[in-house]
Formats: sequence, structure tokens, C-alpha cells
Amino acid sequence: MLELQAITAGYDRKAPVVRDVTLSVAPGESVGLLGPSGCGKSTLARVAALLHRPDAGTLLLDGDPVRRWRHRAPCAQRTAIGVVFQQPRLSADPRLRLTDLIAEPLRATGRRDEVRERVAELAPSVGLTPDLLDRRPHEVSDGQLQRACLARALLLRPRWLICDEMTAMLDASTTAALVAAVEEYRSATGAGLLAVGHDQVLLGRWCDRTVSWEKLTSTEAGE
Repeated sequence: MLELQAITAGYDRKAPVVRDVTLSVAPGESVGLLGPSGCGKSTLARVAALLHRPDAGTLLLDGDPVRRWRHRAPCAQRTAIGVVFQQPRLSADPRLRLTDLIAEPLRATGRRDEVRERVAELAPSVGLTPDLLDRRPHEVSDGQLQRACLARALLLRPRWLICDEMTAMLDASTTAALVAAVEEYRSATGAGLLAVGHDQVLLGRWCDRTVSWEKLTSTEAGE
């Protein structure tokens, strides 16, 4: 279970953008988090991905509390979560070929010997052809780069996926392809999904249930 309990978070303790929010995702479940831009849902997603320490509240992974964040988090917790952001060009090193971008998590965890096999396995599953793997971010489209970012998120076989506006900048065909790739992975592994977005139709079709940010942060929800 991925559990966010009474999370308060932001970038200024005097003015948090997330206040006392509780949300959970069960193994194998897909949960949509629906809300307008700027409401704080991406900050909550970063907390869930162990990328932002909350000011208050608790994050639990299978009942174990998270006590450290980012690179200080234990490897077992850090690698249990894969995350895809909205803007691939802000989350990709422009100097790397796509094959090296995808392989980053394996190299970071000292598993270089698995790189060739895993990249060859994942690339076709997200729609990347061999010729694209040798290109750098400026040589591919946003959709192709986001496919590589999704492959990178799946590389370590995470048990939880967090897709933060993953398809917001993409056309309909690329959106459908990436959602299909995520669902194929979840079907094969039983991974849970937190999909953050503002497209109610997409989240409604994609997820088992959709949670409205407005209701999640209402006084009644807090009580």
C-alpha cells in the first residue's frame, strides 16, 4: 500500500500548497488525482515519489514509514517508485543519448551489466525504434522523449508508478500509446498507479477511481 497520511507540504512553511491531505493507492490499483493547474497536486505527487519532504504527515510504503528523502532514502524504497513528469525536456539530460537516458537508474544502482538487456526489452514496449535510441533529446520530438522517460521510470521494475501530467503536452495518439504501455506494465506486474492530471475524461477512462483535489482538501475530507 502507498499511503499519504495528513500530508502538509510546500516550499514555504508559512504558506504550504498542500494541507492535511490523505490519499492511498492499493497494490494493483490505479487512482486518478484530478485538479486544476497550480492547486498543489504535483507537489503531493513529488512527496509520494520521495522527491519532496513534507512539512508534516507520514508517507508509508507497505506499512513502512519513509524517513529519508531523495538520494538519502533507502534504496529499496527509492527504487520501488517510478515517476514520469509532465515536461520531458526538463527531466532529461540533453547530453545523453536516449539509450543512456533510459539506463540511468541501472547505472545509479550499480547494475550496469543489465543495461543492454533491459533497454532492448523496454524500448519496443514504449514505441522506441533502435534508430531513436542513438539520438539525443534535441533530435527527437516531445512524444519520443516522453516515451524514453517512461522507459526510464519502468527500468527498475517499480511496484508503484506516479505519472504527473504525463500526457499533458502530447497528441492523442501518443497519449494513447503511453497509457497503453503503462497498463501493459501494470497488468504484467501488479503495480499500483497514481495518475495526476486535469483531464477528467482521460483519468475516468484510465483509472479505477478518480479523486477530486477539491474534495480531497475540503474540511469534510480532513475530518
